[in-house]
Amino acid sequence: PPFPGDTRSVPIPNTHRHRWQIWIGAPLRRPPIPPTPGWRSSQPLRQRTTGRSRGSTSGSSSATSPSTTTTRPVTTSRWRGCSRSSRTARTTREVANILANGIKMRDYTKGVENSIRQVELDSIQDYITESENLVLLHDQISDCDNILSQMETVLTGFQTEIGSISSEIKVLQEKSMDMGLKLRNRKAAESKLSKFVEDIIVPPRMIDIIVDGEVNDEYMKTLEILSKKIKFIEADSMVKTSKALKDVQPEVERLRQKAVSKIFEFIIQKFYALRKPKTNIQILQQSVLKYKYTIVFLKEHAKEIYAEVRTAYIDTMNKVLSAHFRAYIQALEKLQLDIATSTDLLGVETRSTGYLFSIGKEPLKARSSVFALGERINVLKDIEQPALIPHISEAKSQKYPYEVLFRSLQKLLIDTATSEYLFSDDFFGEESLFQDIFAGPIQVVDEYFDAVLLNCYDAIGIMLMIRIIHQHQLIMFKRRIPCLDSYLDKVNMSLWPRFKMVFDLHLSSLRNANIKTLWEDDVHPHYVTRRYAEFTASLVHLNVEYGDGQLDLNLERLRMAIEDLLVKLAKMFPKPKMQTVFLINNYDLTIAILKEAGTEGGKTQLHFEEVLKSNIAIYVEEVLLEHFSDLIKFVKTRTSEDPASSSDKANIGDVEPLVKDFANRWKAAIELMHKDVITSFSNFLCGMEILKAALTQLLLYYTRLTECVKRVNGGSVLNKDLVSISSILYEIKKYSRTF
Repeated sequence: PPFPGDTRSVPIPNTHRHRWQIWIGAPLRRPPIPPTPGWRSSQPLRQRTTGRSRGSTSGSSSATSPSTTTTRPVTTSRWRGCSRSSRTARTTREVANILANGIKMRDYTKGVENSIRQVELDSIQDYITESENLVLLHDQISDCDNILSQMETVLTGFQTEIGSISSEIKVLQEKSMDMGLKLRNRKAAESKLSKFVEDIIVPPRMIDIIVDGEVNDEYMKTLEILSKKIKFIEADSMVKTSKALKDVQPEVERLRQKAVSKIFEFIIQKFYALRKPKTNIQILQQSVLKYKYTIVFLKEHAKEIYAEVRTAYIDTMNKVLSAHFRAYIQALEKLQLDIATSTDLLGVETRSTGYLFSIGKEPLKARSSVFALGERINVLKDIEQPALIPHISEAKSQKYPYEVLFRSLQKLLIDTATSEYLFSDDFFGEESLFQDIFAGPIQVVDEYFDAVLLNCYDAIGIMLMIRIIHQHQLIMFKRRIPCLDSYLDKVNMSLWPRFKMVFDLHLSSLRNANIKTLWEDDVHPHYVTRRYAEFTASLVHLNVEYGDGQLDLNLERLRMAIEDLLVKLAKMFPKPKMQTVFLINNYDLTIAILKEAGTEGGKTQLHFEEVLKSNIAIYVEEVLLEHFSDLIKFVKTRTSEDPASSSDKANIGDVEPLVKDFANRWKAAIELMHKDVITSFSNFLCGMEILKAALTQLLLYYTRLTECVKRVNGGSVLNKDLVSISSILYEIKKYSRTF
């Protein structure tokens, strides 16, 4: 082309022009003409990024889009229109440069035209030189076009075939869905049918085990399978209409009868083994528990046979346990130590109880336990210990109070009942079975207990048995075994009336005691007081953790009765001082025993402490009146009045004999009081307190006398005869130390 911006293509035959342009992607152009020195091309070509707006920058378009960049020739008119403003300036500069170099415009123009013509000729020659390659390229393009046409035909065939295959796939998919539905239906039918066949069929192996096999773990599993088949035949209504049932049902029935027969013989043999002597029932029951499904099978498929088995077990265990308890009770009777009889009461005279003749028969230790708790409390500490083994105790020649034997018997009963209750519930699945089994053993125990309780006069022993029953009730509650609740309640209800009756006997013995028979000419504590104190301390100690209000009321009644009895016995002494000494000694003994029992006070102890204080005050006044009667009468009558008036009435003649008499014999009188206290009071500590109280009171009386002397006219004359307070205090301390 004559101009750099010309977009005319190289002449190509018309037949191949279209394909050629498609293949190379853009029209052919001549290479750019190199500029001549002094002349710069205006570069009419510019680049445009496809897919971007004309206003976007080249940097942003290249960074954000992978689109290709094409070169588009710009037409001469457009190039001229766009650079018209700059052409004038450029031409002016070029002309200026040419003129400056001394070149003429016409020569320069001719040189440029010659250069352009030469470049055009060279370019045409290059195209002519490459014509063979272009022809070859054209042939290759034609071959490719043929190949592509063939490929188009093949692909068109493939498309047709794919369409037909898609139709076939749809048909196959529909057939597959139909086959899947049929398969699911057949599987459902197969599962039901297989389950039906499995449930109704009787395998030969099962027949062999039921008919000829031994009763073991495998036999238990086979029984479960047989039970399922029987339930299946009986429960499913569809099975009853099936023809297979007519063939199978007779065989299943014969197997059921055979299994029932074998189970019955096996279980009965196990039960009869319990009747053998010296058989450990618990161990045998544990060995039978692994066959408990046999009972379930009988209960479900042979109720009549199950009733026979149940009755056989009840009869067997009833007889066996009754015999065991009867033998155990007979052995315990040989170990019993009688503590109290009907004559062993608080207010009964010692000589009338026959103690002197019974010492050879029973140990004296047993007689000391009639009213005292002592070591008998240990039976509550050993509440969880196993039951006694009679032949071992008998071999050691040991004897026990009845509450020990009672605890042992009740412990054996609750342990046996617990074991039997759990076995009956686990093996038979019936809690009510226990009551039928234990009716006999409980009757045996009740008969023995009623016979013993009828002749029991040991109130402490009965109270211990009440506490034992309470502890056993707690044990059964912790075990969560309710089978003996009614029995333990019945025993408890039997013990309380008996205790009340024996307690009332003791109370009546105090109220109706023969004073003349009980009285002894001795101020020391009476044996009835010791009995009462030990008896009360025992009952209070047993009631500490329980707080039984009814028992507290009964003890209050008993306290009033013993007080009345002691007052009556005290009145038998001729002298008031002896009566007071007798009461003090008995009250002091009662308090000491209550403290030794560790009852930590209580209403009874507090009451006796108050009564003791009042009697000590009475004794102090009596013993002082015995030695210083004139001094005490003067002090009480004269010094109690107003000091001003008493000084007028009292004179030197009234107080002088008192002062001199006291100064002459006060030491001898204190010594006599000391000897009197030592001989009168059996408790040295109590005697020391009484002597100190008496001397202190004497000091108070004498102090009031000295004050009266100081107020009497001329009383200073008697100062030499007055005994100093310090001397009296010294004597008080001296006797306190020696006592």
